[in-house]
Amino acid sequence: MATSNKSKDAAATAQQQLQRPPAEILYAAQLARLQAQDKDPRPPGWVLSLKAARSFILGDTALDIAPKIVAPVASIERMLVTLATGRGLMLVGEPGTAKSMLSELLATAISGISTLTIQGGASITEDQIKYGWNYALLINEGPSPRAMVPAPLYLGMQQGQVVRFEEITRAPLEVQDCLLGMLSDRVMAVPELSGEHGMLYAREGFNIIATANTRDRGVNEMSAALKRRFDFETVFPILDFDRELALVQESSARLLAQSGIPKTVPAPVLELLVSTFRDLRGAPAKGDGGNGGSDAAMDRLTAVMSTAEAVNVAHAVGVRAWFLEQREGSPADLVDCIAGTVVKDNADDRAKLRRYFEQKAAKRNGTHWRAYYEARHRLP
Repeated sequence: MATSNKSKDAAATAQQQLQRPPAEILYAAQLARLQAQDKDPRPPGWVLSLKAARSFILGDTALDIAPKIVAPVASIERMLVTLATGRGLMLVGEPGTAKSMLSELLATAISGISTLTIQGGASITEDQIKYGWNYALLINEGPSPRAMVPAPLYLGMQQGQVVRFEEITRAPLEVQDCLLGMLSDRVMAVPELSGEHGMLYAREGFNIIATANTRDRGVNEMSAALKRRFDFETVFPILDFDRELALVQESSARLLAQSGIPKTVPAPVLELLVSTFRDLRGAPAKGDGGNGGSDAAMDRLTAVMSTAEAVNVAHAVGVRAWFLEQREGSPADLVDCIAGTVVKDNADDRAKLRRYFEQKAAKRNGTHWRAYYEARHRLP
């Protein structure tokens, strides 16, 4: 028992030292509990059944598992069914709609690991996603399994695990199209090796979850052949104000605790934050409709006004208030912190933000809205 407790303490310490633990570490206890109680049939190669995977992602009050993401149940079920059939899954949507988090949760629920990840970009090459070589061994021994350095796609096929391909449309077309054989025939040719090592056949459980931002359309548009091998699911922004507010509150509190801050951002300040973000992306904010015309449509900004960005701003508000003055965050702190998110390199966005304070914030009722408006001089 003492040894077990020491192991748990060591695991907890290791987790605390990580800036951003992967889902399989962060939710290790929940995964173990679900696996122990999971009596439903599982698809080949899966660590959880579809029901247990759904509970892991969307929460289960009976098992004391909180929801990890805000998404329709039907949408999550479609994703799980797609992956259980062996089809690749493509998550598309606006930036900041938690596509990466969702792909991580899905990979964890299916394979128990989410770190077989490819980050798409202009500089990525085929050997970075399939396999490379230890050149010292390659020169001395020639091509051999010992000289090979497997990349995420090779490991996923070899071990029967889900591979995540983030921002797939940022990768060059020739890199994207190397996935065709893996998704259709479930095989990877290794021409440098001979015999049984020359072909790698995927084990049960292997699949690919890719993500793509709608703002990247036209950068490296996927081929029709590759699109046919994926089922597409659109991830939408959170529509309900209260659910978005609760998510920002919970996530920012966790980040502030990790930063060693004993205080959370006050609820009225978080309401200001979420309302501002929803206004500036065109979603209805709480209480709009009877506020003297303040529900008029605002110009949408080019900056990403997502829930994920709202969490980052809430974290920054808490950090600013505590580490500079050892107090709770205020509306004035929010004005300081929101400017860095909204105002980047677009002068029009700066003007739209100032217009927002004059046309919307000035007409809202409440002491926090008044303090928020009066701090507008802090805007750049």
